[in-house]
Amino acid sequence: MTWLLYGATGYTGRLIARRAAALGQRPVLAGRNAAKLVPLAAELGLEHRVFGLGDPVAIRHGLDGVETVAHCAGPFARTALPMATACLDSGTHYVDITGEIDVFESLHALDARAEKAGITLLPGAGFDVVPTDCVAALLAARLPDATQLDLAFLIGGGASPGTARTALEGMGVGGRIRTGGEIRTVPVGSRQVQAAFPSGTRKVVSIPWGDVSTAYYSTGIPDVTTYTYVPVPTPALAASRLLRVGPLRGALAGVVGKLVRGPGERALSGSRSEVWGRARDAAGNTVTATLTGPGPYGMTADSVLRIVGRLPGLPTGFQTPSLALGADYAGTLDGVTVTVEALG
Repeated sequence: MTWLLYGATGYTGRLIARRAAALGQRPVLAGRNAAKLVPLAAELGLEHRVFGLGDPVAIRHGLDGVETVAHCAGPFARTALPMATACLDSGTHYVDITGEIDVFESLHALDARAEKAGITLLPGAGFDVVPTDCVAALLAARLPDATQLDLAFLIGGGASPGTARTALEGMGVGGRIRTGGEIRTVPVGSRQVQAAFPSGTRKVVSIPWGDVSTAYYSTGIPDVTTYTYVPVPTPALAASRLLRVGPLRGALAGVVGKLVRGPGERALSGSRSEVWGRARDAAGNTVTATLTGPGPYGMTADSVLRIVGRLPGLPTGFQTPSLALGADYAGTLDGVTVTVEALG
């Protein structure tokens, strides 16, 4: 199978490219920056293609002869639809690593077109949102009549430039929850719960995370809130409303791009991640689950390569990770342990 890794020179893209080469895989490396792409392709002995995402014709030429794209160039709010549309036109399976709610919703709207084209659209194939999505699906299987779902995550090791820029853009939109099956905007940090992570219980605050979109499609649970631990006073989150000012957000994104470099080798290999989830039904019954695993970037590289290796062969149309691969998929990744607690 011929597959293309777009965004190969970004932090996560390089991790995936190097891991693929170490495993004997031969993806076509692609991106818009030839000065960065050519040396990486030469280092790994891989084919490369240089094209941007501003010209639909150039994208289709870039996908010539390619069966699957692993799209790793964010912010996906700007890049996902151009690439996904080209994949629909060329009959190419699409995988990405987004965690952006609106991107999931936009790609879900392409479900019928993807079915007709016979391709798989599978966004969120990395840490966003594989572990949380699979925890959600496991909880729904244990409590089929659940009406409320809380998902929280805890990560270490630091962020890549792309992740940091995407987080800034997300904060500019505000917080998001799903209630009654509908996505609603709320202040960031407006909800707080105690999450019993394997490493200890922590107070977590609500943030906009991809599962606000995907968990609904994976489980049918109508009320979904996503959380993380934020090591700043909760009132400080209110300042995120300032990021709705476009020029300020743009200026900060520029600074982030220069100052944030992503986790170094030691932080990357030593970082860990944890997920906690809780489902509740109308009668007050609850079930909880936890997941522990490697840091988000290592988990992402592992997951993307496994998913690409199973294409073609996954269901066509829009898919979440658990819908395409099963609720137990996250537990098959290197170093991941999942525990589902008894119904309470």
